[in-house]
Amino acid sequence: MGGVSDYTHLVAAAAHAVGPCPEGQEAAWQSRVHQLAVDLVFTAREVDQAVKALDHTRPFAAYLEKVDIEPTSRRGVLTLRPDSGSTPETIRTEQQDTARGDAMIKRARELEGRWVLVYRYNEPTTASRNQRGGFQTVRMVARLVDLGEGALSFAVARELVTADADGDTRLAGQAWRDAGLPEHGMIPVADVNRVRQTVRERTTPA
Repeated sequence: MGGVSDYTHLVAAAAHAVGPCPEGQEAAWQSRVHQLAVDLVFTAREVDQAVKALDHTRPFAAYLEKVDIEPTSRRGVLTLRPDSGSTPETIRTEQQDTARGDAMIKRARELEGRWVLVYRYNEPTTASRNQRGGFQTVRMVARLVDLGEGALSFAVARELVTADADGDTRLAGQAWRDAGLPEHGMIPVADVNRVRQTVRERTTPA
C-alpha cells in the first residue's frame, strides 16, 4: 500500500480540481479524477527531472544573440556570447514539437538581445560514441533568467552588427556611424540592438 499512498495528495488535488461529484455520475466523475491524477503524476515526474538537472548545472551569464531552429532535429539553437569573452557558443533546447521545447524556444525568443543567466546540462546522445566508448553529449538549456539589457564591449557589438550585415563591414560601419555610437568602451545593448535592426532592414530584400 505504500506505493498507492504516495499519490494520495495528487488524487486529492485532482478531485478538488474536478469539483463535487454530480448525483448519479459517479463513474464519469471517477474517470475524470483518475485521468487528471495520472496527468499530475507525469507532471510531477517532469518537474523532478527538471529540478535534478538544475542541481547538476552551473549557471553562467551570457548575451543571447539569436535563436534558430535546427532543421534536422527541430531543436532550438541559442547563440550566446559569454561575459568572459567574445567567442560565440551554442546551446540547444528540446524539440520544438514538444511542450517543453516549444515553451523554451518562445522564452528564448523573448530574451533575444538581452543578458541572461543560463542553466545548462549535458544530454548524452544515443547515435554516436566517442573513441573511449562513452556517449557524446549535447549542451542543453534547462532554464533562462533575464538579467536585463546591460552593455557589450565595442568589439563584440561591432561583430554582431557585421554579422547582421551578412559580413558587409562597410555597411555595418556606416550604420554604426549614423547611429552616433562610440568606437571604444562599453556600448549599451539597447543602442546596439537599434543598429542591428537598421542593418537588418537594409539587407532584407524589398
